[in-house]
Amino acid sequence: MILSVFRIFAWLACACLLVPAWAQTAAPSAEQMIEQLKAPRTRSLRNLSVEAVSAQTDAASAGTPGRPSLSLLIQFDFNSARVRPESQQALANLSQALQSAELGASRFAVEGHTDAKGSVDYNLKLSQQRAQAVRDFLKTQGVNEARLVATGKGSAELANAAEPFAAENRRVRIVNLD
Repeated sequence: MILSVFRIFAWLACACLLVPAWAQTAAPSAEQMIEQLKAPRTRSLRNLSVEAVSAQTDAASAGTPGRPSLSLLIQFDFNSARVRPESQQALANLSQALQSAELGASRFAVEGHTDAKGSVDYNLKLSQQRAQAVRDFLKTQGVNEARLVATGKGSAELANAAEPFAAENRRVRIVNLD
């Protein structure tokens, strides 16, 4: 009896540990991306102007505070800027979002980020190549290239500064520039 209760407890504990991995593998929908990337609305009250501010206040938004942004864990081949097949759905959803009526007039920065492994120069170059690869992918999906600026950030803006080699630091961030 005690052994079977222990097995059930152990199984539940393992299952709970796996849930975050499932959540990370699902690509956000185009609608979720639109909501995240919409430019803040401004409205006027007599002589006052009230502007909505993005809720994004983490370390990853240090370079562009207050701008709506979205970080995606895009998978690339090792030591390469080739987008892996498992990330193509997320990028397809992103291209759909960027072509929506809500975002169709906005310009976006495509920022490539790396973890802290490797030299600063190498990471900067690789992150630029990866940002350009995402920009090129979005272009093939119909997004006007004039609306996209690719920038490599290297490991300068870690999403998880406490763990500089963590996977969440290797990401592509989309920032609404309008």
